[in-house]
Amino acid sequence: MSGWMREVRMKWSTEFEAGVCTSGSEDEVIRIKERYQLERRLGGGSFGEVYQGRYLQTGQEVALKLEHVDDPSLLENEIEIYEELSGGPGIPRIYWHGHECEFRVMAFQLLGPNLENLLNYCGRKFSLKTVLLLADQLIPSFRHINSKGYIHRDVKPENMLMGDGKQGNNVYVTDIGLAKEIGEPGERNYSLIGTTRYASVNAHLGAEQSPRDDMESLGYVLIYFLQGSLPWQGLKADTQEHKEKLILKRKQSAMDCGLYKDIPEEFKKYSEHVRSLRSDEKPNYVYLRRLFRNLFRRKGYEYDHVFDWTALKFLEHLESEKRGAAKLIEKTGRAEAIYSRELPSRLIVYPTSRRLLLRQQNGLIML
Repeated sequence: MSGWMREVRMKWSTEFEAGVCTSGSEDEVIRIKERYQLERRLGGGSFGEVYQGRYLQTGQEVALKLEHVDDPSLLENEIEIYEELSGGPGIPRIYWHGHECEFRVMAFQLLGPNLENLLNYCGRKFSLKTVLLLADQLIPSFRHINSKGYIHRDVKPENMLMGDGKQGNNVYVTDIGLAKEIGEPGERNYSLIGTTRYASVNAHLGAEQSPRDDMESLGYVLIYFLQGSLPWQGLKADTQEHKEKLILKRKQSAMDCGLYKDIPEEFKKYSEHVRSLRSDEKPNYVYLRRLFRNLFRRKGYEYDHVFDWTALKFLEHLESEKRGAAKLIEKTGRAEAIYSRELPSRLIVYPTSRRLLLRQQNGLIML
């Protein structure tokens, strides 16, 4: 039995008879309300644990988030917000939520890798095309969140996940446990909430966050994808407080610190717009999305949903086939190996263009 499953089982109470609460051998499967079966751990931390599981009635794969009742509850807030955001672009579906023994549980749509992991896979930088494809989906997602009266407050690549299966080309915004309702403008003295690297200037200054701050953070994330890092990474300081002050200073002097160096002007225009807003002003989401869409068209890109990692995985697939064919030729002495022209479903999911054509674009091999 794996360590994580043993750890979870140790927490289950044996006072109940149903589902995961039954006591038994270590090889016994862990079930929740006889609805879901836990299969493997996907991740976790201070805000709970996430597992891949299966809906027993249909066999559908799902994700299950567990939070112990003794821990401060962010999951209940997350469930409430997800239900209000339901149906919006880039919002994962919630299938079920409830309690099992000493745990709060949420079953939701199983997603793919997060964008930080994909950035590592792609050599720590995304091409301009990939960044613009992501921006085109993420801006409407945050517009939807903000339009429902919420701010995310923890915008970062780890909280942006690609879909799975037929939704593999869609980007989803997750981990909204820190989200809150938009407050009245002018409230101050709030501690910095979220991830310092992507926090807005106003968040550093202790101002109550509003939609402008989500969009400012998104701008930093997009530039991070394009550049591979941000100018305030790696700063040395004696204390976290001092480090946050140094980061704030660099963000306030974005031009001087090289934030927009060697990238299209549209990213600077994006930041200038959101930084110019008062807390009670709404970002012009249409303008921001149009900025990037116009740039996309000028570059001659296609909306084919082919991201950098799609191309890399396709190339790996071709290399694997070539190696297999070479072994076959060596073994049989016949040069009649036929390479499959079908891509694995998890590599490119129903792209609008099915051409298996590689072309050179911006120094990167793209499909």
